[in-house]
Amino acid sequence: MIPSAPSNSRAPRATGPAWLALLASVAVTGTAAAIAARSSVTSAAFYAQLDKPAWAPPPWLFGPVWSLLYLLMALAAWRAWRAAGRDARGALGLYAAQLVLNALWTWLFFVRHVGLWATVEVLVLWVAIVATLVAFRRHDRPAALMLAPYLAWVSFASALTIAVWQRNPALL
Repeated sequence: MIPSAPSNSRAPRATGPAWLALLASVAVTGTAAAIAARSSVTSAAFYAQLDKPAWAPPPWLFGPVWSLLYLLMALAAWRAWRAAGRDARGALGLYAAQLVLNALWTWLFFVRHVGLWATVEVLVLWVAIVATLVAFRRHDRPAALMLAPYLAWVSFASALTIAVWQRNPALL
C-alpha cells in the first residue's frame, strides 16, 4: 500500500487513486529522463575527450546519481499533487519547465557542444529548480526536501559545466 501525503489545511487534497497519480508522475519524469539519456548516447566518448578538473566525478557515477534524482523528483511531484490537488498546478507547471530545461542542457552540451549556451541554460535550470522547490514547499515540505539533492547536484553540475567549458574552448 502506498502511503498518502499528509493533508494540507491550506489546500484541498487531490482525489483519485494515489497509485495512478504516482504512476503518472514516474512516467512523466521517466520520459524526461529518457529524452535526456537519448541525447547523451555519445556522451561517454565526448566526455572522455574533455579536459576536466580534478574534482570531476568519474563517468560511471552519473547514471546512478541521475537515476536516484529522477526518482526523488517524481516522488516530490506526486506528493505536491497529493497534498494540494488542483492548487498545485502552478508548482507542477514549474516542475514540467525544469524537466524540459534539464533535458535541454544534455542536448546543448553533449549533442550541440555549445559550452556558452549550456552554461547559460544550466544557470536558468538552477533558478527553475529553486522556484519549483519553493512552490512545492507551499504544498508539502517533504516534497520540497526531496528536491534538495537535485538542487545540490545541479549546483555542482553548474560549476562543472563552467569549468569544463573554460578548459575546452576548441571542443565547446
